[in-house]
Amino acid sequence: MTLRLFVDAPLQTAASLALPPGAARHAQVRRVQPGDALVLFDGRGGEWLATVRSMGRSEVVVEVRGHVAVDRELPLRVTLALGAPANDRMDILVEKACELGVAAIQPLLCERSVLRLAGERIERKREHWQAVAVSACEQSGRTRVPSVAPMCSLERWLAALPPDGERWLLSPVEGGPPTRPALDAPLAVLSGPEGGLSEAEEAAARAAGFQSVQLGPRILRAETAPLAVLAWLALGA
Repeated sequence: MTLRLFVDAPLQTAASLALPPGAARHAQVRRVQPGDALVLFDGRGGEWLATVRSMGRSEVVVEVRGHVAVDRELPLRVTLALGAPANDRMDILVEKACELGVAAIQPLLCERSVLRLAGERIERKREHWQAVAVSACEQSGRTRVPSVAPMCSLERWLAALPPDGERWLLSPVEGGPPTRPALDAPLAVLSGPEGGLSEAEEAAARAAGFQSVQLGPRILRAETAPLAVLAWLALGA
């Protein structure tokens, strides 16, 4: 399979390009050689065909040959906001959410959150999760990379929400099953951490226009519920 790499810079045909360090390391690990074909994407839509021109100890130079207009994104822009689960579960969630087509991820600090970040750790974790998102897009064939925002409080996120779009609150006890959302407006999906959202947090979400949605009779883990919704949306796209 041809190696796909993300390049965080605008690409153009007939350009000679030294791959950025992350992409170059990936190419070196995969042992690509001069003359090998690559597929590049810059997150602005479509893919770019490229050929390796030279391999150095720390530099990989490619020639960009042409653009291919492909679109593998969901027709609906979905923002997933969640009380980030601890340990490696958030890494897995970011990876799978990107594979399933999420457009943006907002980690939240909630009353019952196990994972609590402050200071410089917030940005370090954001950079780590963004790298996980890039890797997932390279593997899955996506041409746009979801943005992962810095962790913030639920209260702050609710206050900054734009006025448009549908809003779902994933609840194990209230609401009915989800119905297909309109494709011409964004969808915000709010999911709690381990232990769920508190009653006060759920009330604040409903006051901000969120509709309670139930995913069946079973209690799903913090990392399972949002992925179940994304899979359901992706299969109906």
